[in-house]
This record gives sequence, structure tokens and C-alpha cells, in this order.
Amino acid sequence: MQKQSQPNQAMKEKVSEWIKAYQLHQDEEAQNHLVIHYKNLVETIARKYSRGRSFQEDITQVGMIGLLGAIRRYDESFGKSFEAFAVPTIIGEIKRFLRDKTWSVHVPRRIKELGPKIKTTVEDLTTELQRSPRIDEIADYLQVSEEEVLEAMEMGKSYQALSMDHSIEADSDGGTVTLLDIFGNIDQGFEKVNQRLVLEKVLHVLSERERSIIHYTYLENLSQKDAGEKLGISQMHVSRLQRRAIKKLQEAIHSENSEFSK
Repeated sequence: MQKQSQPNQAMKEKVSEWIKAYQLHQDEEAQNHLVIHYKNLVETIARKYSRGRSFQEDITQVGMIGLLGAIRRYDESFGKSFEAFAVPTIIGEIKRFLRDKTWSVHVPRRIKELGPKIKTTVEDLTTELQRSPRIDEIADYLQVSEEEVLEAMEMGKSYQALSMDHSIEADSDGGTVTLLDIFGNIDQGFEKVNQRLVLEKVLHVLSERERSIIHYTYLENLSQKDAGEKLGISQMHVSRLQRRAIKKLQEAIHSENSEFSK
């Protein structure tokens, strides 16, 4: 046992030297030694909190940030080992990341913090009451309102947004569709139909030639030159009549909308 404790003591002393070197002189080599030495510890903690998640690498990086923070703030005079100080610091950094960064929908912090408490309370009360607790019982236990409990439980469902490729059951035969399949799209055709109806309603303010120009240039998408050839007038004349027609239509549409809003 004595032989085994000597290397451990030597390593503790080495860790202490590295920490002092970094804190006093910003020694990057000492910092690298500490990161390498405690890499396995950080990865072990990260695995615990990333179970079932797809961002373990991100959580490991956050844990490393926690480790570096512990290195900067550790005070040996408190009589606590560095490991005993570093572990809560690393865990705290990871929990803040999970609380603040992984919610796909913005949720107030008080609701985020209440969610885990509700889960623990439900488990405790279920054991105590031998049944599922009611909302009022959960609220009384946590000394919060029933509305806050309901809000936290509802918001908890928004913790992760589903991908549009997420499959859901479509029928009793096991057929599936994705959210993208059933997600509504804006049909641009409706807007075009609406615009055409409005246009047709105010076309009476135009002269016959102005209506022809609007028809050729906007409905048939002809150039001003081609429209002029059809009407036997110059492109410049078409341009002038087109501007005048558009101004008339704008005034008529504005007047129509004003009447409708009354």
C-alpha cells in the first residue's frame, strides 16, 4: 500500500505545481499537462450527461471549459483536493449548457429550473402516495402555483424540436409519413388569383389602349417593344402609357381598399 501511495502523492504534488505555474505565470505548458491529465475525468462526466444525446463532443468541450475555470479558481489553502473542487465546477458548467443552450424553443429560466424539480417531486409523491400525484399536490409540495406547474410540464415538451424528416404513424397498417409530408405550404397561386381579381375590378378606370398595354406587358409578359408592335405605336409611347395606367390602377386600388375598410 505504501508503494502504491507514493506515486499518487508524487502526482498530487505535480498537479499542485502545474496549477501554481499556471495561476502565477499563465504557463501554457502547465495548463496542457493538466488538461491531458484530467481529460478522462471530463470525458467520463460528459458521457453521463450526454447519454442518449447526439452532442457528446459539445458537452465534452463545455466540460473542458469547466476544468479550465477550476484551474484558474482553485485555492489549495482551503484544504480541499483539486479533484473535489473541479468535479462540481465541471458539472455545473455542463448543466448550465444543457439548461440554456439545448432548448429549441425559448423558455423562461424559472420554467427550465422548475421542470427537473417537478420530475423528482412526481417520483417522490408517487412513492409516498402509492399513486400518481395531482397537479395541486405537486404545486403544494414545491410551493408554487398550479399554473406554474402546468406551464413547466407543457414547456418541457418543447425541449427538443423534431426534424421535418421525423416519421409518425399514418394508419393502422403501420404506414408512416414525415412531418414534411403533412406540413402545409403557402400556395402562391392563391395570391396570384387574388391579385388578378383586384386588377380586373379596377380595369374600368383605364382607356382601351391602356388596358391593352397592361394586358400585353403584365398578363402575356410581352416586352414594351413587342406590345408596341402589336398596337402600332413606339416603345417610348408604350412606356409612357404604361406608367400612366399603373398610376391610375394604384389610385383605384387604394380607393377600393379604403372603401372596404370602412
